[in-house]
Amino acid sequence: MKTTFRTQVFRRAWEISKQTGKAFSICLVKAWQVYRLKKRMLHETVKFAFEKVDGSIRYAFGTLANLQTSSTAKTRKPNFKTLAYFDTQSGGFRSFRAENLLRVY
Repeated sequence: MKTTFRTQVFRRAWEISKQTGKAFSICLVKAWQVYRLKKRMLHETVKFAFEKVDGSIRYAFGTLANLQTSSTAKTRKPNFKTLAYFDTQSGGFRSFRAENLLRVY
């Protein structure tokens, strides 16, 4: 089966639904937000906010543009529970749970 961007969005929505127990339509909206964020980060640095595990809000500047991908990243199974990004402020890779995304600026 060919994996398209729609199947990735629906898989992420399904994972969010399993994690939170919310209605699938709400999880689908959140999955589309995460997809649009990831698509923008492939081309530019984006400011966004998400809720950390301890409940505090984190404002981050992240990107996925011009990054060297290692050979393990190509063979690794995609994770639809989290979104990894390169934090330009701290100079390292970070990740957050997809259901915790609050806003993209």
